[in-house]
Amino acid sequence: MRHHTIHLFRKGLRLHDNPALLAALQSSEVVYPVYILDRAFMTSVMHIGALRWHFLLQSLEDLRSSLCQLGSCLLVIQGEYESVVRDHVQKWNITQVTLDEEMEPFYKEMEANIRGLGEELGFEVLSLMGHSLYNTQRILELNGGTPPLTYKRFLRILALLGDPEVPVRNLTAEDFQRCSPPELGLAERYGVPLPTDLKIPPESISPWRGGESEGLHRLEQHLADQAKHHSLPPVSLQGQLLWREFFYTVASATPNFTKMAGNPICLQIRWYEDAERLHRWKTAQTGFPWIDAIMTQLRQEGWIHHLARHAAACFLTRGDLWISWEEGMKVFEELLLDADYSINAGNWMWLSASAFFHQYTRIFCPVRFGRRTDPEGEYIRKYLPILKNFPSKYIYEPWTASEEEQKQAGCIIGRDYPFPMVDHKEASDHNLQLMKQVREEQYRTAQLTRDDADDPMEMKLKRDLSEENLPKTKAARMTEQA
Repeated sequence: MRHHTIHLFRKGLRLHDNPALLAALQSSEVVYPVYILDRAFMTSVMHIGALRWHFLLQSLEDLRSSLCQLGSCLLVIQGEYESVVRDHVQKWNITQVTLDEEMEPFYKEMEANIRGLGEELGFEVLSLMGHSLYNTQRILELNGGTPPLTYKRFLRILALLGDPEVPVRNLTAEDFQRCSPPELGLAERYGVPLPTDLKIPPESISPWRGGESEGLHRLEQHLADQAKHHSLPPVSLQGQLLWREFFYTVASATPNFTKMAGNPICLQIRWYEDAERLHRWKTAQTGFPWIDAIMTQLRQEGWIHHLARHAAACFLTRGDLWISWEEGMKVFEELLLDADYSINAGNWMWLSASAFFHQYTRIFCPVRFGRRTDPEGEYIRKYLPILKNFPSKYIYEPWTASEEEQKQAGCIIGRDYPFPMVDHKEASDHNLQLMKQVREEQYRTAQLTRDDADDPMEMKLKRDLSEENLPKTKAARMTEQA
């Protein structure tokens, strides 16, 4: 049977290594490449902000262009997901819907609903794994039906699985020529909307562009650079991908993975509820230039270096403010271009020492850590220009400059830039005692995600915190887009 197929793009806005789309082209008489722009879903479930909206639209435009080059098109249909599928299945006499298999609860629910529509309306549904290196279900099976909760245990399971499957071949114009394209006029009717069509602020554009073409170009650049500066897991790209797979696997089988309450692997901590302090952290008004520069870059560009993510997350949670990692996760979910359900939540649990990470006595100092990374404060001068005229010895602690020195710098602390919102030593010492008590009271939960000694990710964080092994050149990488 030659199908009339809708291929639904969801997370995988790409043509290379797309097994579901390849299967659709091989089994169909006509293929409709569709992206459903469900604005309510994107705002209420995905929580994306303006930067991510721009990034998404850029990615869709790039995908549209690539499909056009192969003799097809992309149909961006706005509306509620199930209604759009129902209407166009009937309108186009669809017999098959293909899509990537995803592990997030909301995507699983979406696929289940589409399968229900298939039973009702008489079309088949084919979903194939394409977003992860390994089949997470297979990893769970090899681990006795539960997720491996430590990185070492996860690597032992991967050793049983062997290498991941090789990517499927690239699609060609010939693949699309074997099928009829969508009817004339549909591409124009269902074009990629402009930001103004969605009332997205035009100034909220990151220097990082979205799209498969840009992503592949950056990957090639990274691999060429990595060949010159070889590193090993977990620091290397390979190691980071395996850590990503670890979080995907744990998230796929852990209830309430993005929440503290009801999350069986997460410490239950009485975090402070302080809307004003949370707002000051989010809007770069903490009074610590290193933290505020990080949060400014995040808001302006939608990207920050991994060391910056560590510092900002530690400051908000166990380091200084004792505010829940869930609140920080929501901010990153809104602002980060690379925000991801599993990785975002997993890293916030890790950096708040709620799960996975157990060297909780190691706390990032919002002054010393930044100074070691970037002694001259170039990063701060770029993202907090109000402080750019301070001498380097004051740039991380401008409140220690005399009144005359502040006047010379053109910035009076307390008027033009805030005083530090906490005393770091007092706050971190107090929080350390709170965390110690929590871990003693919830010892069993803490042990669930504890690896043996010398866990690779804990070793990595130790290196990040080590003065001797923190190269100053990292500052250049944090501002390389300047």
